[in-house]
Amino acid sequence: MSERAGQPTSYSYSPGWRQFTRIILHPLLRLLMRYRWAGKENVPEAGGIILAPNHLSYADWPAIAVFSDSYARRYPVFMIKSPVFEVKFIGALLYKVGQLPVYRGRGDAGLVLKQAEQALAAGACVIVYPEGTASRDPGLWPMVGKTGAARLALTTGAPVIPIAQWGAQDVLPYGTKKVHLFPRKTVRMAAGPPVDLSAYAGQRLGASTLRAATADIMADITTLLAAIRQETPPAVPWDPAAAGPRPSPLPPSSGRTGEDPAVAPAGSPAGKPAGKPAGKPAGHADGEAQADSPASGGA
Repeated sequence: MSERAGQPTSYSYSPGWRQFTRIILHPLLRLLMRYRWAGKENVPEAGGIILAPNHLSYADWPAIAVFSDSYARRYPVFMIKSPVFEVKFIGALLYKVGQLPVYRGRGDAGLVLKQAEQALAAGACVIVYPEGTASRDPGLWPMVGKTGAARLALTTGAPVIPIAQWGAQDVLPYGTKKVHLFPRKTVRMAAGPPVDLSAYAGQRLGASTLRAATADIMADITTLLAAIRQETPPAVPWDPAAAGPRPSPLPPSSGRTGEDPAVAPAGSPAGKPAGKPAGKPAGHADGEAQADSPASGGA
């Protein structure tokens, strides 16, 4: 990790400060939303892993943070816009708990992937939003993804755990600053089995390989989301870089707290499998490190 003012030169964190954030932030975050969780058995208890959730809202990050740390028992490591690390006290705290800065508009924008590799080697649970930004699909289905999660997985061998979540957009719709806390909204979230990327093992990490692996990751996320929403997703994910918007209804979300078989991962006894989107997206160029949201992991 290249050295910057106040930035560690290698991946590290303070267990004491992580415990401090659990004590302070967990009760607050759990007050903001209700949660329905499923799929803990699919999240490895130890070792470097990549959690790959769909992206709907700025409210995603507290939801996935609580899911990861409170439910799956893995402390989340986010890729966060570098300016946040420059805020007094907050920046120092982020470094102490092992979060990763994302630099944009600089020659070292891809440095975050190297930092993430270090974190995974140290056994971290790294959160990577494959879309790199909140979904622009009119029905809020997962879009064509960026290739950062696939590149990180194929480079390090870390498993990619697909995560589908629905409901954070009701708390804070993307593109607005108005937070809807009352009545308290429910976020449903499910983790699926690790994405099977074995077909790409040993291949050169060229554009076609990374796009195909990314499509597999997004397909698994979409399958999980279809089970949560109990709807059929579009046959082909929307690529905002190559196609215009398409009409798609947006159903209301509802639910109750706690783990619930209604949001069990597709293929589990309580979850109904939904077919993967047909075909692989084409014509999508490799992306660079993204940070559209305060916590963002697309690349």
